[in-house]
Amino acid sequence: MQLWNNIILQAPWWLLCLGLIPLTIFWRRWKRQESGSVVIDMPFDQVAIPTTWRTVVFSWLEPLFWLAVALLIIAMARPQSEHAEESVKGEGIDIFLVMDLSSSMLARDFEPDRLSVSKQVAIDFVSHRTYDRIGLAVFAGESYTQCPLTNDHEVLKEYLNGLACGAVEDGTAIGMGLAAAVNRLQDSEAKSKVVVLLTDGVNNAGYIRPATAAGIAKEFGIKVYTIGVGSYGQALSPVRRRVTGEYMFGVTNVEIDEDLLKDIAKETGGKYYRAASAEALKQVYDEIDQLEKTEVEITVYKRYVELYYWPLLAGVALLLFIFLLRSTFLRALPY
Repeated sequence: MQLWNNIILQAPWWLLCLGLIPLTIFWRRWKRQESGSVVIDMPFDQVAIPTTWRTVVFSWLEPLFWLAVALLIIAMARPQSEHAEESVKGEGIDIFLVMDLSSSMLARDFEPDRLSVSKQVAIDFVSHRTYDRIGLAVFAGESYTQCPLTNDHEVLKEYLNGLACGAVEDGTAIGMGLAAAVNRLQDSEAKSKVVVLLTDGVNNAGYIRPATAAGIAKEFGIKVYTIGVGSYGQALSPVRRRVTGEYMFGVTNVEIDEDLLKDIAKETGGKYYRAASAEALKQVYDEIDQLEKTEVEITVYKRYVELYYWPLLAGVALLLFIFLLRSTFLRALPY
């Protein structure tokens, strides 16, 4: 029997006994009235017993007794806490996010900038992929793996949150970034292998051509979704860097090699998207999330933690408390 949240009762029929408590109370009072005895809750000013703290405590003995009985009945119903543990069977999807960290990702045509929005949208995407292994590779003038494939999405989100421009030589090595992801996915045994590559520029660095990396991805059955992020026309972007490391901004043309990104997506069976705003970028990730769905078989194992001892201990403690009062302070008072 489910009570609330994850609390259940293994023997709920014991709760029927709770209905006997008011019936017993009613019957006892009726018998007392029939025999002419004084009812326990009769005002003390109508009898010869003066009102003191002892008489007040005495008047609570019967309610406490029935409360103890109710707790013991609840204990007999065996309340338990139910914990479900999920064991996922199936390979699901292995996904590698490839993020551009070139200085142009600090352009302010997005609020506050392209990189900040891209990180947050990627974090939201990861949150929806409960059963997938996801990794992260980044690139600028060179590339490296920031996080290997993992089911620990909280760690991955921390890596995404910590991404910043300027950690490596500036540039846009799209081929290197894609190759880093392909290298991590090539030995994967997942049913589906996917790369989501996001960039805002033109390939101008690295020793691996994007077309070569795309060909290798196709060979290993890796589908690549490419995203060109940035508005149309011009945007306020970093133009140079001071000796202190601070970026200086100026208005520059937005240049994205859309033909290259389309070719990569077409070669690998993926799709190209242009995200000219934060809302458009979120829609892109939402669409990819819907496209890349794989059913996984889930076996649920339930673990139960017994809770009956709490009402049992409370009930027994109340009965002992009543017994001690009746044997000491309230020994001289009538029941």
